[in-house]
Amino acid sequence: MDAFNDFIGLITGVIWAEWVLYTVLAVGLLFTLCSGFCQYRALTHGVAVTKGDYDDPDDPGAISHFQALSAALSATVGLGNIGGVAIAIAIGGPGAVFWMWIVGFAGMALKTTEVAQSMLFRDTSEKDNPHGGPMFVAHEGFKRWGLGGVGWCIGALFCITLLISAATGGNMFQAWNVGDITREALDLPKWITGVVLAIIVATVIIGGIRRIGSVASVLVPFMCVLYVLIALAVLVMNLGTIPDVIGLIFTSAFNPSDAGGAFIGGSVGMAFLWGMKRALFSSEAGQGSSPIAHSAAQTKEPISESVVAGLEPFIDTIVVCTLTALVILCTGALERGDGIEGADGQLASNVAITSHDGKWTVGTPAEFIIDGNSVMMGRTELPERTPRGASMGGEWRNKDNVFAIAEGGDLNEKTNSNRIRMAGTVVIPEETSSKAYVRWKTVSVESWDMLAEQGEAPKLVEPLLYEDYVGATFTAYAINRQFPGIGTWLILIASWLFAISTMISWSYYGEQGVVFLFGSTVVPLYKIVYCILIVVATLPIVSTTDELGNLTDLGTGVMLWVNIPIMLIFGFMAMKAYHSYFRRLRSGEIKRHDD
Repeated sequence: MDAFNDFIGLITGVIWAEWVLYTVLAVGLLFTLCSGFCQYRALTHGVAVTKGDYDDPDDPGAISHFQALSAALSATVGLGNIGGVAIAIAIGGPGAVFWMWIVGFAGMALKTTEVAQSMLFRDTSEKDNPHGGPMFVAHEGFKRWGLGGVGWCIGALFCITLLISAATGGNMFQAWNVGDITREALDLPKWITGVVLAIIVATVIIGGIRRIGSVASVLVPFMCVLYVLIALAVLVMNLGTIPDVIGLIFTSAFNPSDAGGAFIGGSVGMAFLWGMKRALFSSEAGQGSSPIAHSAAQTKEPISESVVAGLEPFIDTIVVCTLTALVILCTGALERGDGIEGADGQLASNVAITSHDGKWTVGTPAEFIIDGNSVMMGRTELPERTPRGASMGGEWRNKDNVFAIAEGGDLNEKTNSNRIRMAGTVVIPEETSSKAYVRWKTVSVESWDMLAEQGEAPKLVEPLLYEDYVGATFTAYAINRQFPGIGTWLILIASWLFAISTMISWSYYGEQGVVFLFGSTVVPLYKIVYCILIVVATLPIVSTTDELGNLTDLGTGVMLWVNIPIMLIFGFMAMKAYHSYFRRLRSGEIKRHDD
């Protein structure tokens, strides 16, 4: 599995090169200027269209503007808002939030443009079952230039990336996070969560876009209000810290984030990288996924739906993601307070960082048999959990992921510190007579090897053991710091709702890709495989932040590489239709349905 993750990591390293991020941001700013700041139109006219002020029951389409927005939001407002933001801050620091805002603003223009294109080229031959998305834009657009074969190939390439993204970020990421936080809250094996999720998703997606739209139009408003109320309750209790946190977000966006407590530090580059990636993954701006849902909207005016789509990044990134970030930062969850208040226990004072066969670990190296293979790893006694730690995370459980902070050697460019997280796993033997312990992974650190040659060695910053809260569990931990024992349950409910809503919408996105490639006869098989992957994601295959990040980055990145060129090629058509629509709106040609 490590080899597979390394391979995926190499691919995502190319896909997410910094120039790619700059390109996406530049495209968003380009369409912001070309549209005359369409963000304003989304927040004004887009709201009126969503309310139904311009609805006509005779227009082609399967679902209302509100249902289309809800279906698209159900895909974007998901665990990326809870778990993805937590990962971005944990790795990139507070400055990542600033870059989320920038992407959220530019994303409104990206979303408006890509949906406008899809609405212009959507297939309405079946009035109650229209089809649309970047694959249809490429196919029909190039066909008008006598290059239908080229257009189909580009559309097919997009569909392949769409299916990859549906399987990873839109499905497995969601299931993994729900499985993890359910295990934290209920001590329930992850695979049981996977089976339950698969059954629920299957019952919804069988009904197609009409059922997905109906479920989403109820589920999305409910879950958004629920999560906003949770976050606001925490922030009200920490009003005094909000100004300092806002200031920290801005300063950390352009200056390295200092290490402290459980946080090993973050460079400006990492803040930019993770802020951009998480915002793009969360809002799906530029990916070309949301246009598939919006193309089912009931309207004869393509641009009316595109301005509705512009609301998505605002709601998803600028509102919901910001609330998650503020909760984590205002409660001190990033650093775990002073390093003792949030600690889950204390290792023995004589525990050291040791070397064996050129690799470093915590404690005494020992031989372990894992999956039939002999592996050398560190071992230390598992300390008792502090009362505060127990109130927030419960008692230690077998296979809990933990870490300690070591320092020494040269500065790391990614963290701007010489600190490294040493990862371990809690092992609670079945024999009651045997003591529980921590099995520590080994790491290769060249600068530590140089220290050893000089007769020195790296050391633990403090002999503190921290539980590794990944994704949604980290946000739950932040809420638990304010309301001990409550955060886990509240985030558990929100995570289930967010994940289910995301998975049902992404199943439809993938379905439309299958229809474009193979026709509707293959759709039943696709739905079966999609539901099986939900269960697969909750098996002991994906277990760390790196694995989780690799899967989601792969899915998001490959879609951007295909969809952004499509947007640039046909964007002028979208902008022409956009300005024509608002000229007709100002002249009174386009009227409200009650005028």
